[in-house]
Amino acid sequence: MFSSLSRICLLASIYFLTITTSFSQSPQKPNIIIFLVDDMGLMDTSVPFLLDSKGKPQVHPLNNWYQTPNMKRLADLGIRFSTFYAQSVCSPSRASLITGQNAARHKTTQWINPDENNRGNLGPKDWNWKGIPKTDTTTLPLLLQKQGYETIYVGKAHFGPFGSFAENPLNLGYHVNIGGTAIGHPGSYLGMDNYAQKMKNGSIRQQVPHLENYHQTSTFLTDALTNEAKKEINKAAANKKPFFLQIAHYAVHTPFMFDPSFKAHYMKDTLRGVEAQKFASMVEGMDNSLGQILDELEKLSLAENTIIFFLGDNGSDAPLGPTHEVSSSAPLRGKKGTHYEGGMRIPFIASWAKPERTNTWQKKMPIKQGAIQTQLGTIMDIYPTILDLLDIKNPIGHSVDGTSLAVNLMGNSNSLKSETFLMHFPHDHRSKYFTSYRNGDWKIVYHYFPALNPANTRFELFNLLLDPYETNNLATKMPQKLKKLVNQMREQLEKEGALYPIDENGNITKPSFSNKY
Repeated sequence: MFSSLSRICLLASIYFLTITTSFSQSPQKPNIIIFLVDDMGLMDTSVPFLLDSKGKPQVHPLNNWYQTPNMKRLADLGIRFSTFYAQSVCSPSRASLITGQNAARHKTTQWINPDENNRGNLGPKDWNWKGIPKTDTTTLPLLLQKQGYETIYVGKAHFGPFGSFAENPLNLGYHVNIGGTAIGHPGSYLGMDNYAQKMKNGSIRQQVPHLENYHQTSTFLTDALTNEAKKEINKAAANKKPFFLQIAHYAVHTPFMFDPSFKAHYMKDTLRGVEAQKFASMVEGMDNSLGQILDELEKLSLAENTIIFFLGDNGSDAPLGPTHEVSSSAPLRGKKGTHYEGGMRIPFIASWAKPERTNTWQKKMPIKQGAIQTQLGTIMDIYPTILDLLDIKNPIGHSVDGTSLAVNLMGNSNSLKSETFLMHFPHDHRSKYFTSYRNGDWKIVYHYFPALNPANTRFELFNLLLDPYETNNLATKMPQKLKKLVNQMREQLEKEGALYPIDENGNITKPSFSNKY
């Protein structure tokens, strides 16, 4: 017979065991992976993102050319967005991703030359070419560090030039940095080249750092970065810490080189040329990396507690035709660095690595499986989405231009979400000195110096619902609609504190409807 005291002790032990067991079985904070692909546009995949008139995925010739089964695997697990925007070049997008701010606000409005200020002759002198400053304590990895996350960066950074604070991802809130520095592309993807370009005088340039163990091996750069990412996932798992992994592949940026594991898949098609074959093999190599990450999560029993955001950083730069016409993003018009849809539309997929309805975090942010979201999204939305998932309050004084995608991930439309996207580019590049603004079905492009652009006009106006491929400029036919959109664009530019180009006389030029066409 138990004494009263014994019964109390036994009941207390059972209660404590029950509470402890319950606590140990509840999942820790979710792991978060941002899988970022350099220069990957909307059409660089076998997964169709564009929809037909009935809202069904429409397969185009480029979808049949590329082979990305793991993107399909991820899309089947979660939701893809048919209309998702980034900036038209890489550095602005990368800053937007970890700040939630539009480029006009954070003022890194051009890709960053690692060695010198590349504002262009007429660009704003005080644009933020040094990248995210030391005073910014609101970056996504810094916020996640405070939540106990192991923050890991693997791959291309390109946040700031050599010698800047932003050059090193460790300064921006990442505990680990493998491969990230000021360079925007590797000198080579080959381990035998030490992932660098060797010059005639014997010097090397554009070398990817921290990968010395792979030097003089046959390991392709995409595989080396994938190996390192998997190692870091295993370390975090062993330490029982939630992790935030940003794996940012240098692929599929130039120089185009055959990924030897997938070269044979594209050699039969000679119509597109050797450079296109190289590019396609790199796309499939990137996709294989995604598959390896998914498999590693399964192996470690981390999949159901890991959310993945897959995206590119700007439009496609595939070696397929002219820059401002229908080419690498066909049927969309334009390539990376242009003001057309092909320059800034990107693939975006969000998914739990293994859907499980009973998982605490998946209950908090459910993602509809095999779904397509048609409401417009932007790269600025990822920051507030992650903060929303973890109940992190946006830091006081930090402006965020994105909106949480929580409603959209469930397959619903968010009536409170803006249907606008502002792309401000006051620099010299492919499309030069322009601001593009989308509001609902309508899009305008303002050219600050019309003679410098192929369109050779001040305004371009498109109805993207009726003319998704931007073939019919309605600017002269619909002046009142144009004027309204110009005023809305100006309001947003001013709200975000945009910097403007400077004309040949040193005067700041702002958009104006009074300018002649």
